[in-house]
Formats: sequence, structure tokens, C-alpha cells
Amino acid sequence: MPAIGTNKSKWPKGADKNETYMTELLARYEQEEAVLKLGGGKKKIGGQHKKGRKTVRERVELLVDKGSPLLELGIYAGWEMYEEIGSPASAGLVLAIGKVSGRECVIIANDATVKAGAYFEVTLKKHLRGQRIALENNLPVIYLVDSAGVFLPLQDKVFPDEEHFGRIFYNNARLSAIGVPQIAVVMGPCVAGGAYLPVMCDKFVMTEGANMFVAGPALVKAAIGQEIDRETLGGATTHNAISGSADYHAKNDEDALEITRRIVKNLPNPEMGKFNRMEPAEPLLPAEDLNAIVPEDAGSYDMEEIVARVVDGSDFESYKSEYGKTVLCGNARIGGYAVGIVANQRTMVTSGAGEMQMGGVLYSDSSDKAARFIMNCNQDRIPIIFLHDVNGFMVGRKAEWGGILKDGAKLVQAVANSVVPKITLIIGGSYGAGYYAMSGRAYSPRFMYLWPSASLAVMGGNQAAETLAEIQLSQRKDVCDKERSELINTIKERYHRQSDPRYAAARMWTDAIIKPADTRQVLIHSLELCEHQSKMPAPLFGVLQV
Repeated sequence: MPAIGTNKSKWPKGADKNETYMTELLARYEQEEAVLKLGGGKKKIGGQHKKGRKTVRERVELLVDKGSPLLELGIYAGWEMYEEIGSPASAGLVLAIGKVSGRECVIIANDATVKAGAYFEVTLKKHLRGQRIALENNLPVIYLVDSAGVFLPLQDKVFPDEEHFGRIFYNNARLSAIGVPQIAVVMGPCVAGGAYLPVMCDKFVMTEGANMFVAGPALVKAAIGQEIDRETLGGATTHNAISGSADYHAKNDEDALEITRRIVKNLPNPEMGKFNRMEPAEPLLPAEDLNAIVPEDAGSYDMEEIVARVVDGSDFESYKSEYGKTVLCGNARIGGYAVGIVANQRTMVTSGAGEMQMGGVLYSDSSDKAARFIMNCNQDRIPIIFLHDVNGFMVGRKAEWGGILKDGAKLVQAVANSVVPKITLIIGGSYGAGYYAMSGRAYSPRFMYLWPSASLAVMGGNQAAETLAEIQLSQRKDVCDKERSELINTIKERYHRQSDPRYAAARMWTDAIIKPADTRQVLIHSLELCEHQSKMPAPLFGVLQV
């Protein structure tokens, strides 16, 4: 395959400014993440230690193999949400994927320092996301349980609906039925409905000092008048020696985690997929250059420069390179894995017919090209990497008369019915139906990541402000320029806040915000996880408009 990309020294002016912009973003994110990883704060951490218990991150560190990569997802979950009661750091839950006794496992662990590990709606969403990753990629799940259960003041947001708390137990049952191992380790409170999770797992470890019961002592007394202490009602001895619910009785956190590692070691070897993988080669160009590519003002840049710093040997075999140029399609290898890449080209291009086309826009020709390439990847059984920086589909008379709707629908059909693993990375903007067509969250990518420069919205803030202002002021004739300007600025500010990548990450619309320089390693780890899917159905595409 031909090598692509140019040395940074040959780039046009502006790279230094871009790098300053990204460096400042990364510094801010690093500071914020450090605070989020403290959970409920140093005082609550001290309280956890006084109980003789490890913090959630200490537990995860003891559980996973030393020196192995850990992919943590959803760090920003709950960020600036529920401010009236205090935003729960990382939604009070750690979701990570790492090796335990040499086996990749999904780890779902309650943080007792954050609202006693209680479940908010976003906590639940994060928990369910972990189970879905396990289900799709055939990965064992380890639950480190230390939770007070549902956050009662907001119970209506967590309890009754189909994607609420009951879905956890539904997923427990489904995972068990298809043979995905689940191990529960109860290390603190496990009460009410949450007490069903451990007993629905294949293996159940319970730590001395932990409690598990449908109703605690106070509720038992109120309901039936019986007085009983927590340990007698549902302690580790009770559930190991009397009820028989637990399988293993651990002395403390360290013992429980060591038992868990031994259980994982005895699991049967996974059936791996048969992805096309060769000996990997490093890109010819440094990953650090990725910080200097994307402009702050959402301006143009060459997407090939990003691809060149991610793929093996900077080699990229472009598909239909002279057609539909606003989308790059082609084959490459990442970490030795054969992949297809679908990426928005951000430079202005000239079509074969001599028409100027705007970068980041999906035209009929680029939509048609991408749809065909996605179908080819399904025929070849290779994963697809989507790199977003898309403004949406082209608009106007020429686009409509040229069939942009039917060509866009063809692309959406291809993405929706694709059976190979899809991994999505949003680099810059991702707006409107372009977000969907490039395998946004609703199209079930196995993993979805954002750069700090990403932006998600139904349309850009400037366009949205002008459109909404026009609608709101259309019935009035006495509007002065100052009032109109103030309204537009208010709408812009709201859109800017809502399109911030942290806003998306807070609501679990993405799995993680990653550093540009980490992109290659994150994609390699994600592909390794996808390979645990041993079987893949034949691709079936619906009615395609032609």
C-alpha cells in the first residue's frame, strides 16, 4: 500500500496555533479528570479506609494484571448534572476493560465515596453500557458491588422503564444464557433490588463486613416487627453458611480480589474471531503531530495527515480516490489488523465534473462511494473505523434534484445493516444526519470516542442561532437589532455548552474523550476486544435507493 502524509515542517502556517489550542484543552481535561478520579473527595476516601475497605480505584488496580493497559470509559459521566444535589463524580461508578489473569474483562465497580454508590439515571446508563460491551464482544464481566442501591429522591428516573434498573437483571440473565461469564464480588452494602445482581451471576464472592438483603433491619422492623442486626440478617457468614447464596467467603478486599483472579484463571479459553491480522508496524510519522492538525475555528485540514499517524506504516490504499472526494475511504492496518476507514475530508475539493465541493460535507457522490465501501468491508469481514468531522449532507436545489436524500438513505442503510465491528472517533464537528450516516451512537458502534476538539449537535451553533431567532421573532415587527443580537448570542451560548464533548460524555453519548496522541493505542485495544466475538452473521442489506 502507498504511504501517505507529510512531515509537519512542510505543513501550512497555523499548525503552531492549532497545537497551542489542543495543548490547552488537554491540560484542562487532565486537571478535571484528576478531580473526578477522587470520587467523593479525600474525606470520603478516608472514611472508606477507616472501614477497612479499599476505594474503587484501589480495588480495580489490585484486580487487573500489573502493567497491562486499562481502558476506562465514562470518566465524565454525570459531569455538571444533578447540580441541585451535587454532581456525582463519574456517576459513582468505574467502568473499565482490562486484563485479569491474562483475560480481557469488563469491570463494573461502584464508588462508595460518591453518594454511597447510589444509582442515578446516568449511573444506570453507564452500568448498562458495560453489560452491552460484554454482550457484543463476548467479554467476562466482573461486578465490584458496594452500593446503597437506587438514589431514592430520583427513583422515578431509575426504576420503572425498559432501560431502567430492571434491565441490569435482564442482562444478567441474557449474558448467562449465552455463556458470557459473570462474577460478582460484594464488598460493601448490596440492598433491595440490587441484591439480585450477585445471585444472578455465575460466581459470587462476598467479603467479611459486607451486607446483602432485600430489606435492611429498619425496614424489616417496620414491615414485620422483627428486630435483627445487619450482620445476622445478611452478612457474609449468613450468605455463605446459612442461605447458601454466596460461593466464596473472603476475609477482606485483598482476599476477595485474589479469589476473583483465580476464578478468572479457571475460565475456559475464549473462542476468538478470525480477523485478518499481521505483524504490526509503527506509523512513519509521530503521533504527537496529531495535536497540531485540527484548527480551533473548525477550519479546513487534510484528513490524510491524521490517518497517516494512526495506521501501520502510514500506508493507506484509497478506494475510488477520484470520486466522492469529500469522504476518504480505503484499506489500512492498525496494530496489524486489516481495517476499512471512512473519514470526512476537510479540504475543499474539485469533483471529476469540475464542481467545487466543501470539505466536511456529504454529497451524493461521496455518500454513494461510502455506502459501497461499507458493503465491501462487510463482504471482506473487516472492521470499519469512522473518523468524523462532518457538517452534514449538502443542501439546496442542485443537491435535492441530484438525489441527495436517496443517496444519503443508501449510506444510512449500509451503516445500519453493517455486521462487522464499527469503531467511531469524532475529531471535530459532527452535525445533523451526517452524525448518523457516519455511525453515530444510534448506529451501535462497538466503541465511540471523542477528541477534546469534538462537537456534537443537530446543527452548528451559528446556524441554529439564526434559525431559532428567526422563528421566535417572526411574529413580531418591533424587534430592534440589539434585541435580535442578544437572542442570537444567548442561543449560541446554549448550543456551545450543549455541543461540548464533556456534555456528551456526561450523558454517556460517547465512551470516552481521548488524547489525540493515544488514538492508535486506543483503537488497537478496541480492535483486540472486538476480536473476542467468535461468530459474525452474514450481511443483509435492505432496499437500497439507486
